[in-house]
Amino acid sequence: MLKALLDLAPRALTLLPPEEAHEVTLRALELGAFPAAGRDDASLAVRFAGMSLPNPVGIAAGFDKDGRVPDAILQLGCGFAEIGTVTPVPQSGNPKPRVFRLVRDRAVINRLGFNNGGHAAALQRLKRRTRSGVVGVNIGANKDATDRVADYASGVDTFYDVASYFTINISSPNTPGLRDLQDPAALRDLLVRITATRASQIARGKPRRPIVVKIAPDIAEGSLQDVLAELVSHDIDGIAVSNTTLSRRGVDDENAKQTGGLSGRPLFHRSTVMLARVHEAVGERLPLIGIGGIDSGAAALAKIEAGATLVQLYTGLIYEGAGLIGRIKQELAAAVRRHGASSLADLVGRRAKEWAAKPLES
Repeated sequence: MLKALLDLAPRALTLLPPEEAHEVTLRALELGAFPAAGRDDASLAVRFAGMSLPNPVGIAAGFDKDGRVPDAILQLGCGFAEIGTVTPVPQSGNPKPRVFRLVRDRAVINRLGFNNGGHAAALQRLKRRTRSGVVGVNIGANKDATDRVADYASGVDTFYDVASYFTINISSPNTPGLRDLQDPAALRDLLVRITATRASQIARGKPRRPIVVKIAPDIAEGSLQDVLAELVSHDIDGIAVSNTTLSRRGVDDENAKQTGGLSGRPLFHRSTVMLARVHEAVGERLPLIGIGGIDSGAAALAKIEAGATLVQLYTGLIYEGAGLIGRIKQELAAAVRRHGASSLADLVGRRAKEWAAKPLES
């Protein structure tokens, strides 16, 4: 009966406007309305940037912007959680409506604009956590910041004692000028200051927290190698590929005309090709998180075979419900057995060359 209700939940929530449906979901998680997942198959255990996780499946940033439900996300069966994007000062984001479902395309367009309650509120919630597990903090800059790099450094300082890792979000299309930080010169300045902030924490006797940089799927093909060269040459620990896209290729829903970042199934091909190209370029020097269009076990497996060590989903949950997490883990465990592998790590990147050779637009 409970499984049937969970399977019906996505259809019921589509009767509400997208942001209201999201709030209902968060409140349900806060109330413990979802059942706890069982123990994971041992073959799914992974290591990422020195961290041990029971499985590679997480929910992408944007779902829990303010750190309200990281423990509930872990209880759902995710191997890790990521809160944010959180900015130093609270901000309301862009005017509503700002989230649009593209039901025919199994996609969403959002132009939220880093709406969140700020560092202080999220920090207090994370300090009250009661469950062990990996929880990352995705940090960003306020829209009106005069020194955006300082906002990122502030995020590292503020959350250093409660974050398992940091994701540096420089790839959202919904804060004007933010993606300019992916320009190699600007990126270099950002990475120098971020890693220096971490070094100052380590100098105080604190542990080394991994830093992941999240990039856009829309980086020009001729610029990608320059961006990756900066990432590899600095002391970061992973790359998340990718954020939402501005492309509308292959999308025909009436909401496709809305401005903002596109996520969901239409992003799968582009983000997976980008992921594979990044894997081919950086090899084993930096592990990758695969994001974009994961709405099935097969899609998650494709990301791993294209080079991802971890995967994150969000839009797929809107259309498939929380049961998607368990189905993905079942498919991944079955794939390990099919290939006679000892663990999921053996499948990472096995089809990267094939994916990297594909055009970005399918």
